[in-house]
Amino acid sequence: MLPLRAGLCLFSASLAMAAPQVTQVAAVNVNTRYTIEDVQITGDGDVKLSRGLRQALSSLNGSRLDFALLEDLAERIRAELHAKAVTHRILRGTIADHVKVVFEITRRSVELDLSVPRFLYHSKQGWTGQGEAAMRIARHRAAIGVLSDNDELVERSTGIYARYERRQLGSNRLAARFLYEGYRARWNPATLETLTDGMRLESLVRPGESVARYRTRQNFEPEIAVALTRRLTWAGGLSFQRLEPQERAGPVEAANSVKMTLRYDRLWEGSGGEQVFVGGMYGLRTGTDLLGSDYRYTRHRLDGQAGILAGRHRAAIRVQAGAIGGRAPFFERFVAGNSHTLRGWNRFDLAPAGGTRLLTQSLEYRYRWVFVFYDAGAVWNRSQPATVRHSLGGGLRKDNLFLALAFPVREGRAEPVLMAGMNF
Repeated sequence: MLPLRAGLCLFSASLAMAAPQVTQVAAVNVNTRYTIEDVQITGDGDVKLSRGLRQALSSLNGSRLDFALLEDLAERIRAELHAKAVTHRILRGTIADHVKVVFEITRRSVELDLSVPRFLYHSKQGWTGQGEAAMRIARHRAAIGVLSDNDELVERSTGIYARYERRQLGSNRLAARFLYEGYRARWNPATLETLTDGMRLESLVRPGESVARYRTRQNFEPEIAVALTRRLTWAGGLSFQRLEPQERAGPVEAANSVKMTLRYDRLWEGSGGEQVFVGGMYGLRTGTDLLGSDYRYTRHRLDGQAGILAGRHRAAIRVQAGAIGGRAPFFERFVAGNSHTLRGWNRFDLAPAGGTRLLTQSLEYRYRWVFVFYDAGAVWNRSQPATVRHSLGGGLRKDNLFLALAFPVREGRAEPVLMAGMNF
């Protein structure tokens, strides 16, 4: 009997010692059976993450729950946003064995940030650069920056800007913004030659009127933004532009307008892990006598894009269109042949003084860091026929950094254009 009892006691002790190990293994394995059905981010104000981090978060949808991976992503979010802390919570999903992951961002009471939002080199048009210092205190955000832009407008604009934004103005859906800009204009020789030759701009609609070149431009712009839905945002306000003429003896002009912008963004997750995105923007500006404007015009602008991401593959299309009626100042006129429209062309070869009509499209395919594109479109004035141009190219892109070589499609010769930099 004694040997039997001793054996039973030894067997019982072995079970007791092994029990905690069995329980721990079961606790670890039970989480792997849960599937993530949705990932959300909460915090004070909008959260802007890099494309790579957004894709990493999106890839969680449909994957198995992995706490080590969630901790790693939380740390990446904290480092990128310079947040005080980022934690994650697990919520029950809408179907069995599915969960939702919520990343909660706790921001610092005061945030300071120095950045270079934009830096671009274009072998035909030169450099564009922007530097910015930003600060956030609770729901208040302010920034001041310097800019030398030779990519977006007819002229090169060099100067400073400052903006202020108040989030959650009585509601989570409402925000107030204010922008000040002060720039000195520098005109390209091709533009000066066009105006000297007496070209009558399309925006000249009354006899004896002219669209004057300005030496400096100042803009005061208050705005209210409303989040109509999670994906649809409306913003409206006023713009008070003061144009100091190139000739010091000339009169100072005002280009005051009412402005409105409507933005939409949508992302769908496919059953196979692919992502489909659609986005668009419609902008309207109207110069009016009611604001004491010397320019009376209406400017429409439409920008839409759609694409699909599947693993390391990405394909997208972007369409831009615009029309101006009336007499508009130079900074409102459309250009094409820059870093994102008709890449490979020089905008001063297409329309040195800009145009009142714009229609362009861009097709782009990317595999990992390598991308190729095809652009087509035209910029013209209402009284002129539209001449459609084409361009091809490719290069390397990593998040917002890119290096590209673009070729305008034309007879006789091929003159490639090199573009490099970063563009947010």
